[in-house]
Amino acid sequence: MKELQEKKVAIIATDGFEELELIEPRKALDDNGVTTEIVSLKKGKIKGWKNGNWSQEVAVDRTVNEANENDYDALVIPGGVINPDILRRDEKAVKFIKDFFKNHKPVASICHGPQLLVEADVVEGRKLTSFPSIKKDLKNAGANWVDQEVVVDQGLVTSRSPEDLEAFNRKLLEEVREGKHEHQTA
Repeated sequence: MKELQEKKVAIIATDGFEELELIEPRKALDDNGVTTEIVSLKKGKIKGWKNGNWSQEVAVDRTVNEANENDYDALVIPGGVINPDILRRDEKAVKFIKDFFKNHKPVASICHGPQLLVEADVVEGRKLTSFPSIKKDLKNAGANWVDQEVVVDQGLVTSRSPEDLEAFNRKLLEEVREGKHEHQTA
């Protein structure tokens, strides 16, 4: 566990993140000694989404303007329908995500989160999964989409939905422990 206690992971999210897809991976990381920070578009708090309604708020640690990929060992991208749709419109958020791929760091994305990976142009030739409604978007961007609870491709961890969180969190911790994947394609 010592190697995880030295790790720091960014979780990029904004209003409308799927509550469990942020809370559960963060808890898994925190419980294993990883330092986590919420990176968002604005200071203050962001509001989650659960069962078709607004849910709990989470404090933002840094804005995308303040955050630097060099300060982190890995990135988590929760889903929700609203969250990635807002984030993908922000150039700095997209660049922040792209930088993790350029530097071969682990990235974990669940549900609708991979929409941000499409925007960052990092899915071509990669095997991944997502919520089924964005399957065509991912395939059109050159991804090899599969229907599995969790997929790992050169440090990229993807899952379909909150039902897959146990497998997602297990692979997330493995990839954070392993660290950089030098042969990862950007």
